Amino acid sequence: MTDFISALFAVSAGVFALIAAVGVLRFPDVMTRMHASSKVASFAGALALIAAAVDIGTVSAATRAVFAILFIFLTAPIGAHLLGRAAAWRRRKQGL
Repeated sequence: MTDFISALFAVSAGVFALIAAVGVLRFPDVMTRMHASSKVASFAGALALIAAAVDIGTVSAATRAVFAILFIFLTAPIGAHLLGRAAAWRRRKQGL
């Protein structure tokens, strides 16, 4: 049963990562591409970590997965914000 659950989380992570990649390729400007890459990709990473924790099945693996997910959810928005500010600064400097 745990194999099925971990496979479900892993496939969901792959689907969300694919959605993020399509969003990065298809969206027209920097801000929407940044949104797709940071929000959806961090969710896909969290699903992959959950899949690994369920597959391993120990408390240590679950604890490490929780801390890694918290780290991703804390750092991904900060990185996206800084990239957005840099893109806006560059746009203003170029006079667009």
